Amino acid sequence: MHRCNRLRYLAVLFAAVALSAGSAAAAPDPSVYAGLGTWIDVYDPHAWAAPDATAAAVRARGVRTLYLQTSNSNRSADLVRPAALGRFVDAAHARGLRVVAWYLPTFLHPARDLRRALAAVGFRTQTGGRFDSFALDIESSSVRSPALRNGRLLDLSRRLRAAVGPTYPLGAIIPSPVGMKLLPKYWPGFPYSDLWRVYDVFLPMAYFSYRAHGDAAVADYVRRSIGIIRARTGDPDVPIHVIGGISQRTGPAEARGFMRAVRGCRTYGFSLYDFFGTSTTAWRTLTAPAAPDDAASTC
Repeated sequence: MHRCNRLRYLAVLFAAVALSAGSAAAAPDPSVYAGLGTWIDVYDPHAWAAPDATAAAVRARGVRTLYLQTSNSNRSADLVRPAALGRFVDAAHARGLRVVAWYLPTFLHPARDLRRALAAVGFRTQTGGRFDSFALDIESSSVRSPALRNGRLLDLSRRLRAAVGPTYPLGAIIPSPVGMKLLPKYWPGFPYSDLWRVYDVFLPMAYFSYRAHGDAAVADYVRRSIGIIRARTGDPDVPIHVIGGISQRTGPAEARGFMRAVRGCRTYGFSLYDFFGTSTTAWRTLTAPAAPDDAASTC
């Protein structure tokens, strides 16, 4: 590693370690992932052009947590638009929102992936604000060998945990559990139990939009996704924040089915991807009180 790059990496690493050093010796608090969330990625130029207005619009929808992408492996910078990122974090916090940073690695360049994850954890706004948590977006199959991919994923995850300390909450954004069963060649041997030893919350991309339509089919898809995580981790109480269908493809019936599963399975949190594609009708369904038939389900 070039000396200057190494120094920058060490500075970010020490900042992340310092973040955890002052925390009390207690289990991580995953409550940042609870309740209704929404997502903004690096491809939403109007959001980044007006962070304050966007944060106000997010809060007006009843959202509790904003998931904000900081970079991905294909970008040239560890943090995309850092000035706007700082304004976003401060504007969201000023409105009572919690903010989770997320980063998409390919695992082709492990040192880069770790550096960029820690850059998000160690990020500070001009006012000293920071993200409330960090979540790793685990979905790239660029590393073709599943064994090598799993090895790099787990090594990155363990290094990330070692850097942030035992009390910092971390989220694992994972592919659809149902999708991985239907397409076994995509990610055979996905390491649910190993990830559960590192992360505090699972955020399955249960994108029913690609495979299920209508109330009943969507509810079943989401329930199965939740059930797989609970079975594979061996923990029926594992915190799960379900990311539902692509918002532009989620109609009224699909939104109802999604929420029936979310409430029936008693998930920790829920969201659709992403904020700008979510319709007014879907927002009403996401924030409506539980219906009488939203009873506990087998998940």
